[in-house]
Amino acid sequence: MIILIILTMAVLMVSLVADRKKTLGGVTKGLRMFLGILPSLLNILAAVSVVLYLIPNETIVRLMGIHAGFAGMLLAAVLGSVAMIPGFVAFPLSAILLKSGIAYSVIGTFITTLMMVGIITLPLEAKYFGMKTALVRNGLSFIGALIIGLLIGLCI
Repeated sequence: MIILIILTMAVLMVSLVADRKKTLGGVTKGLRMFLGILPSLLNILAAVSVVLYLIPNETIVRLMGIHAGFAGMLLAAVLGSVAMIPGFVAFPLSAILLKSGIAYSVIGTFITTLMMVGIITLPLEAKYFGMKTALVRNGLSFIGALIIGLLIGLCI
C-alpha cells in the first residue's frame, strides 16, 4: 500500500510539473466526486456494521463461512441479486465480511451477483429489452456467479 501511495504522489508531482492547471482541476474534480459518494458509502457501511453487530458472528460464519459450502454461496447469490449496493461500497463491505470469517467463494458469488443480477431493476430492464431477454440475462448471470464462486472455492 505504501508503494502505491508513493507511486501516486510521484505521478501527481510529474503531472503538476507538466500542467499545473489541469492537475489541480483533476484533483479538485476527484475530491468533489469523492465527497459526493461519501454519504452513501458511510450510510451503507454503518448499516452493515449494525447488522453485523446485531447478528452474532457465529451465525454469519455458520451461514456463509468456509464450511457453509454451496448453501452459503447460494445465500450470498440471493442476497447479491436483491441488494442495490454500488460497486464502490461493495468492495469495502467484502473486506469487512472477509474479516468476519466469510469464505472467499461466498464473497466472490455475492460480488458477482451484486454487479450482474438485478431483481429490483428487472422491471426496468424488461421494459427496454423485453421480459424474456431480461430473465435470460439475469438467470445466466446468476448461474455464472455460482460457477465463479465454485471456481474460487476450488482455487483457494
